[in-house]
Amino acid sequence: MEEMKENGHTQTPNGENLEEKKENGQSQTTKGGLRTMPPIFANEICEKLAVVGFQTNMLSYLTRELHLPLTKAANTLTNFNGTAALTPLLGAFIADAYAGRFWTITVASLVYQMGMISLILSAVLPKLRPPPCKGSEVCEEATEWQLAILYASLLLTAIGSGGIRPCVVAFGADQFDETDPNEKTRIYNFFNWYYFCMGVAILVAVTVVVYIQENIGWGWGLGIPAIAMAISIVTFVLGFPLYRNFPPCGSPFTRLAQVVVAAFRKRNLSMVSDPRLLYENEELDAPISANGMLLHTTQMKFFDKAAIVTEEDGVRWPSTSSEKPPNLWNLCTVHRVEELKSVIRMGPIWASAILLMTASAQQSTFSQQQARTMNRHLTHSFQIPPGSMSVFAYLSMLITISLYDRILIPVARRFTGLDRGITFLQRIGVGLAVSVIATLAAGFVEGRRKHAAAVHGLLDSRTDTIPISVFWLVPQYALHGIAEAFTSIGHLEFFYDQAPESMRSTATALFWGAISAGSYVSTFLVTIIHHASDWLPDDHFNRGKLDYFYWLITLLQMLNLGCYLVCASFYTLKPVQQRPKVASVELSSKV
Repeated sequence: MEEMKENGHTQTPNGENLEEKKENGQSQTTKGGLRTMPPIFANEICEKLAVVGFQTNMLSYLTRELHLPLTKAANTLTNFNGTAALTPLLGAFIADAYAGRFWTITVASLVYQMGMISLILSAVLPKLRPPPCKGSEVCEEATEWQLAILYASLLLTAIGSGGIRPCVVAFGADQFDETDPNEKTRIYNFFNWYYFCMGVAILVAVTVVVYIQENIGWGWGLGIPAIAMAISIVTFVLGFPLYRNFPPCGSPFTRLAQVVVAAFRKRNLSMVSDPRLLYENEELDAPISANGMLLHTTQMKFFDKAAIVTEEDGVRWPSTSSEKPPNLWNLCTVHRVEELKSVIRMGPIWASAILLMTASAQQSTFSQQQARTMNRHLTHSFQIPPGSMSVFAYLSMLITISLYDRILIPVARRFTGLDRGITFLQRIGVGLAVSVIATLAAGFVEGRRKHAAAVHGLLDSRTDTIPISVFWLVPQYALHGIAEAFTSIGHLEFFYDQAPESMRSTATALFWGAISAGSYVSTFLVTIIHHASDWLPDDHFNRGKLDYFYWLITLLQMLNLGCYLVCASFYTLKPVQQRPKVASVELSSKV
């Protein structure tokens, strides 16, 4: 470790001073803490206002403004969702390896702003969209170049989201010191606060923003979130002096690859009799293990061979003296081997979220199309926009988060003794089970909607409203919101807690990676079923068999839940040996 002092203050290797204060007999930094939450949350709220405000109503925009067929529009939406959820892996890699979280968020926000401006232009300029329909049947589909401009705009917003989404979560949690018992409890609360703020932003997006898009115009509907995003960028940057900033620690993927290569090169060696003979170097690992070293575990013993010391490695072990670091492609430390093991162990838990996201994706596609065919009137003059039906999902999510944070956690804590109330694995499991019920309910409601259409002779109608209340869709939306409150926050807690310390942006990006995979699975299923059956027709939606599609997803989710329960029962939490707490010490950024 390197520690530099300047004018009585601790200084990080990159020259940043961390002032100290005495409180309750302990030395603490004046950076980070609750006061940094407003600018961090503001950035996330505005990003969600912009992306969800468009994404929620995107199916309406593609079908009613650009005149795309239903299945093409649905696949365009899920492909965009998938891409937008995949780019966080790239953004997180850049943050962890090179730029740090603050600068990644800042630059990504500017790219996002460019994408929003481009979207506004594509929505308001007549040459960038097809002409209005002539009558109710003759509609000219958007040209290839018009779609290309739209896709380019969406790509910019996806790239921008990729730098914001994973880094905001990890950056916000970084503001609390996990070696302090009091602040570590606040980390668990932070994930609930983060998701609550995100839910509020989404709630505003699917009500106010969608209403503006449907009734005032897409220019204002996209312009207002763009203005909010610009304000949030300024607010976030102005908060820079308050933040706890950790320097990037080099490419995490390189370290993982080094373990694999070293283990393969030593595959013919016999395993050592005592794990204490495996190579450790606390000085070498200090930059990537500020809060503690990972301890040796007995699973996946093959990778332990990467830490076996041989004469060719040119190091002595055990050794009490500092020496030149080894070639890490030939010899790795136990900590680095355990980093790889931790990532592999997380895989099955990560995969469990894919089908949940596949089911959730239907809310913004086929569930929205269901809503458009149903009676949406609240009064004679006002009817609920189809895209705003997801408000019930977000309301139930917000209520669930509030009850969870204020009631369930304190009650459960008395029985379990855990600061977070229940484990994140239990929280994920509850959400997966609720999601199964939500999709099953969606299938039954669709059956009732089709029955009403048949009774009133509307199976072949494209525009007539079926005399059945849109509020029949509320249970499936509400159950999906409850499932998200449990599973999504549980996954965020899981990834941040169980990921190697130096890979937390990358790990939280896996959450968005599951959303991406779920969206692509949805696209795959829709494409296959559309071509192989009459379940999802482009025309005559009421004659389709959407209920069969929902029940297929329900069956897949039940199988997924069973696999998750097996994997969760065998999951091993990462063992960490905590470092002695040293006030205001920043570790060297060399790897």
